[in-house]
Amino acid sequence: MQGQITLPTWDSLAELDDEALPLLPTALLIARDEYPDLDPAVYDAVLQSHADHLRTEIATIDMWPLKIAAVNRHLFDELGYSGDHGEYYDPRNSYLNQVFERRLGNPISLALVQMEVSRRLGIPLDGVSFPGHFLVRLPLNDGVLVMDPFNGGRPLGVEELRERARSHLGGEVPDDDVLAQILDPAPARAILMRMLRNLHGVYVERGEWDRAARSADRLLKLAPEQDDALRDRGMAYLQLDYEAGARSDLGLYLKRNAKASDAQFVREKLVGLGGAVPRLH
Repeated sequence: MQGQITLPTWDSLAELDDEALPLLPTALLIARDEYPDLDPAVYDAVLQSHADHLRTEIATIDMWPLKIAAVNRHLFDELGYSGDHGEYYDPRNSYLNQVFERRLGNPISLALVQMEVSRRLGIPLDGVSFPGHFLVRLPLNDGVLVMDPFNGGRPLGVEELRERARSHLGGEVPDDDVLAQILDPAPARAILMRMLRNLHGVYVERGEWDRAARSADRLLKLAPEQDDALRDRGMAYLQLDYEAGARSDLGLYLKRNAKASDAQFVREKLVGLGGAVPRLH
């Protein structure tokens, strides 16, 4: 199967709708920023080998929960894919080539592996942009099966899901409607944006401002309307002493978000740069 995958270009992504945005190739495109010699065909072949190993077994199983249990057993028990509990914020956990090679990842990268293998076997596994840790979901006749890829694909019950969501909702316990909305399938663009936001946060924490700027820039390639990424890129440019870029990004952010909660902070940074501050009209 090598040679069957082509990476998109960054400048092409904003024009694609969510259905046309290729999840695996774009995730590998993100990794290629950090690992320029990355060969996407190698990792596509790894995924294909995982799926091919399971194909005969999956074909003999009728029930969806048992099919996905077989996938999880192979990925997490036999192959050893695991959540990196020791170094959760290691940036390698967000780069798919490293996830394949180390068999370690964060919730979203492990979900992507789980989803790609499952989909190649005809199992309609989707990602869930759940508050806190990213999850996956499998539709069933009587609802959905929600699983935690960071913890071996463990199924999660309704009460555990409510409790997990509560801590991110100001202590409010979500009712059935809110929980169902939270559990909606995440489109490819949302998954890739969350990967890039994770990387941006890691690099800001590490003070690696060139990589933080790159992560914000890539997010804007995916979704040019994301003003928080515009601000984040401007702040990283500021740390890198790239004053023209910082003035441009922060000025445009203020023009679009004059009443944002952080507008005064951004305005002070822009004044410090000697940049013109947009006036309110």
